Amino acid sequence: MTAIDAGSPGVKVPPPLLYAGAFAIGMLLQKYAPLRRRQARLAGAGLAAGGVALVLWTRLLFLQRGTTILPTRPVSLLVKDGPFRISRNPIYVGLTAIYVGTSLLRRAVWPLMLLPGVVIIMQDAVIDREESYLERRFGEDYLTYKSSVRRWL
Repeated sequence: MTAIDAGSPGVKVPPPLLYAGAFAIGMLLQKYAPLRRRQARLAGAGLAAGGVALVLWTRLLFLQRGTTILPTRPVSLLVKDGPFRISRNPIYVGLTAIYVGTSLLRRAVWPLMLLPGVVIIMQDAVIDREESYLERRFGEDYLTYKSSVRRWL
């Protein structure tokens, strides 16, 4: 492990190269191993089913803990176990998986093109507000949790 320069964030690869690299790999895969209708449907069904399972698991966890799942209501406790060990927003990850999976099942490109906008709006209008609320509500406990678990995945 190398030491990280305190004067920089320690990013190893410029983000544009990550996007360009993934896009190039995707285009090569599309050319030499295109997904057929059945493969796209299987991938979509798997993503959608996984998303539903994640949302239901999270809902069950909230019910067991006796706190609300509704982001418009005050919460009674900070849930940090179950899917919250790997994501601070497992429901939103699940909803995104359902969205992508359903788009693949329907072979619909337009919803996929709108997804980045949905994610940006979720970030600004929902997640940032929830995180500010949780910081006020739970203080250092939430800040410690926030520093150890990623926002999405």
